[in-house]
Amino acid sequence: MLAVLRLVFGLALLQFASSARAAGVPNDCQQLIVAVAPDWDSMRGTLQRFERNGTGAWQPAGPACPVLFGKSGLAWGRGIAGQDEKGLRKTERDGRAPAGVFRIGKIYTYDAALPTGADFPFHQVSKADAWIDDPTRPDYNQFVTIDDPENPPPWFAKEKMRHNDFAYRWLVEIRHNSDPPVPNEGSAIFFHIRRGVARPTSGCTTMAESNLVSLITWLRADRHPCYVLLPRTVYGAKEQSWNLPALANFDRP
Repeated sequence: MLAVLRLVFGLALLQFASSARAAGVPNDCQQLIVAVAPDWDSMRGTLQRFERNGTGAWQPAGPACPVLFGKSGLAWGRGIAGQDEKGLRKTERDGRAPAGVFRIGKIYTYDAALPTGADFPFHQVSKADAWIDDPTRPDYNQFVTIDDPENPPPWFAKEKMRHNDFAYRWLVEIRHNSDPPVPNEGSAIFFHIRRGVARPTSGCTTMAESNLVSLITWLRADRHPCYVLLPRTVYGAKEQSWNLPALANFDRP
């Protein structure tokens, strides 16, 4: 009996230790997109892609690139990590990009296919597709398709995804406030093409089209990619406990 109790206790400790190691970036994440901002109110930052090597350590996967965030900076979002932190929280239409650790969802595109070399779940956006950012709707922060785009419901004009807007040619879903969505805590967060070198967003992360295409081509679903966005000081404080790549990787590109 004593041996059995020791075994159970040992397994419990092992599970606890494994859970502790999984805090921050999850153990199954083999591709990591990381963006670092100078501070909470910054609209600019640097993005770098990483992969785990054979020992589980992070190594850069391609050059760093400049990115733009929300016009008001950053605020804690709801993802894998960050939602339990103290401080400013992301809300709908606050102009801030969600900070924390997030899974990567599906790619949405105007095109019939992804760029050459890409292999990731995607959906070609049609005239019937919408992403709901109205916190009062039951399908808030969800992708929906209506039955008849020629006779759409009144709400559709503000929620439709097909605008023939170059910036939305490629949308890579950042799964903020997704599991499940909570009303008014932020919606429709993506990577997409920037509108200009000094044009921040309402909460998305944007970059030059060439950099976004490189990211899309690199992504692989079976490697469970994630996204980390943090201010520099917070990143330094979380580097070890969240199993993040070394902050030294984030000199300006």
